[in-house]
Amino acid sequence: MDEKRLKIMSDKPGFIAALDQSGGSTPTVLRDYGIPDDTYHTDEEMFNLAHDMRYRIIASPDFSSDYILAAILFEDTMKRTIEGINTCEYLWDKKGIIPFLKIDQGLDVLKSGAQMMKPIENLNELLEEAKKYNVFGTKMRSLILSANPVGIKDVVEQQFELATTIFNQGFIPIIEPEIDINSPEKGKAEIILKEELLTSLNNLDSNVKVILKLSLPKIPNFYEELIDHPNVVRLAALSGGFNKAEADKKLSENKGMIASFSRALEEGLAYQETDMEFDFALKESINSIYKASIK
Repeated sequence: MDEKRLKIMSDKPGFIAALDQSGGSTPTVLRDYGIPDDTYHTDEEMFNLAHDMRYRIIASPDFSSDYILAAILFEDTMKRTIEGINTCEYLWDKKGIIPFLKIDQGLDVLKSGAQMMKPIENLNELLEEAKKYNVFGTKMRSLILSANPVGIKDVVEQQFELATTIFNQGFIPIIEPEIDINSPEKGKAEIILKEELLTSLNNLDSNVKVILKLSLPKIPNFYEELIDHPNVVRLAALSGGFNKAEADKKLSENKGMIASFSRALEEGLAYQETDMEFDFALKESINSIYKASIK
């Protein structure tokens, strides 16, 4: 384990930039960026456009370690370059920002009010490749849609089983059991989720470290107990469909919780903007998310 980067993730003020939208979500990301579907005709063209957007974000002067601790990347982005340098190398060596890799391969079918992750059949190969690119950690997402104790327990157990395997391979795993912000049972689901998270955390060996990435809670500071748990490096929040202003407001109400935003971070960015306009819009997003993360 890289102790220098672990200390940054544990102690330094800042937030995590989530640039890991992939597959089915990429067309939506491009539309929000001002690129309609008929602009591209193949997956290769689509991913080239998505990388051009991420290139623009990462290379922007305000995308810096003064505000950003880490960036979560899609596998395709991990293998590409920024200014002729591999993306992960560019992030760490040029920017001082820690690279993480999204490793899940999407959600499985809905069962017991939740969607677990699809099996990651090439996990070992993916982790070996991540080592070559000097990736520090991984991220994996599940989705909870109702307050079903069985579904929530299944989601958490799958997440922690994978997290232990990943940690033993030398990475810090980000565990993301998202609760749908539109669920009418969101508050009840949060109560069950917290209990399951604490149970699983308490069952970990003392040396195992994880980052938790959770939906912004209905009650401010609801996840406070998780922040101080000895196995938790950091507690992060996903924007989960909230617009930037609302996500920042809710995050600022939760002491010790930092952002790991994707859509909220990219809100207001457009393909048609000049570099000056683009950098200004990104700077505004970064500053507001940073302030909400360090309250």
